[in-house]
Amino acid sequence: MLTTLSVLGLAATLVPFVCALVIAVCPQHMAKWICIFAAAVSTACALFAWIGLGIDAGATQTLDIATVGDALVLGFIFDKMSVMLATAFVGIGLLIAIYSVGYMNAGNREHPDAPRRRFYAFFTVFIGAMAGLVYSNTLVTQLVFFEITGACSWALIGYYHTATAQKSAMKALILTHIGALGLYVAVCLLFAQTGTFEVSALASLDNGWKTAVLVCIIIAAWAKSAQLPFYMWLPSAMEAPTPVSAYLHGASMVKVGVAVLARALASAGVIPESVGWVIVIGAIVTMLFSFLMYLPQKDMKRLLAFSTISQLSYIFLGFGFYVFGSQLAFDGGVMHIFNHAFAKTLFFLVAGCFSYVLGTRMLPNIKGVIKKYPLLGVAFGCAALAIAGCPPFNGFFSKFAIFGGSFQAAQGNWLLMLIVIVGLLETVACFAWFLKWMGQVLPGEPSPTVEAGVAIPKQMTAVFVVLIIMTVASSFIAAAWIG
Repeated sequence: MLTTLSVLGLAATLVPFVCALVIAVCPQHMAKWICIFAAAVSTACALFAWIGLGIDAGATQTLDIATVGDALVLGFIFDKMSVMLATAFVGIGLLIAIYSVGYMNAGNREHPDAPRRRFYAFFTVFIGAMAGLVYSNTLVTQLVFFEITGACSWALIGYYHTATAQKSAMKALILTHIGALGLYVAVCLLFAQTGTFEVSALASLDNGWKTAVLVCIIIAAWAKSAQLPFYMWLPSAMEAPTPVSAYLHGASMVKVGVAVLARALASAGVIPESVGWVIVIGAIVTMLFSFLMYLPQKDMKRLLAFSTISQLSYIFLGFGFYVFGSQLAFDGGVMHIFNHAFAKTLFFLVAGCFSYVLGTRMLPNIKGVIKKYPLLGVAFGCAALAIAGCPPFNGFFSKFAIFGGSFQAAQGNWLLMLIVIVGLLETVACFAWFLKWMGQVLPGEPSPTVEAGVAIPKQMTAVFVVLIIMTVASSFIAAAWIG
């Protein structure tokens, strides 16, 4: 039965798909405005759905879209997690669409370009697919949007049509599709054992089958969220235009994996501890590997790529400790999906602004930004401190919940406690490394590269202001909503 909430959720998902078709046949100069319109409508619908659920005291609602016999094949769920994440993902899509108007033009010093329909059509579909995936209530629905996001990322990573870009796009498609096989197997196993595709059916499985299905979902999540052994596609994806990189790292592709896993864990009831061990060991190994890969990076986008891998490991760590009994760690992981989306989007858009106004993203060449471009310097500092987990920025609060819950769950188990301590040490090292680059890039007299920079487009400036505010505000919003 259609309710106001379900209509809003459907609209948030479907409007971008319809508008993408319009973009495909409209004059080229209109594509960017249709994309912004679609993202704005989708954001408004997702936000009103969030408000509507709040008015209804957070009571979960579901929408059955397609059934075969007694089996629900396609369906949506509207609960505290889905409405919060969907609003963030489509809202960030709107901000990036606005930013791209300033970025995707002939004035870009690194990548002069025109606002082609192809870019805006695929980007608009990406926004709708992210809303649909977060709202998904069945493994089949998740799988449909999982594959759509993969196709969009392939098209957008290869946007510039250079040989390197096309190889990077194919690498992302192949590696994430290999991981997707885990989700295909999970769909088959769940249906064979329960006769339905609903994620909630996980709770009715016995421990053996539940472990098998969850491990298959974990493999798919690792692939999309660029965890070991599937991480290789993400640094290569830097060949995409920076607005695409920002969406891939902040609110879309990499968040698909953690969103799918969060829904599975929240629906699975009592989970065997073996699943928790798989998650936490994978998380801590990936976290340490990605930090070591920070160290040689000079290109800001590649540095941020490995930072994204590390930040996603925190989320996996929180989810793993949820299996060992900590609801706080799980809530912290969900909050970190939300908080990291704003911080990392801001950081990537700063990198894109460097490309636009300076013609380079190579950090050793960039110095004295705060004097020549005060707002850009503030944005760099806020993003770096948020990612590093420094209060009062949003990353601190969600990391605090993850590690606080992890300490609770690790009591009495020396190996789990060691994993928590190593994770904490990595956060300190992360803070030190970003502090190093803040000291290099922000203070002092402008370097020749910065001195020769051009003006920042107004569209970028407006987006920076919103995201700077959200690097502080999002943690309070998420904490108040999740409780």
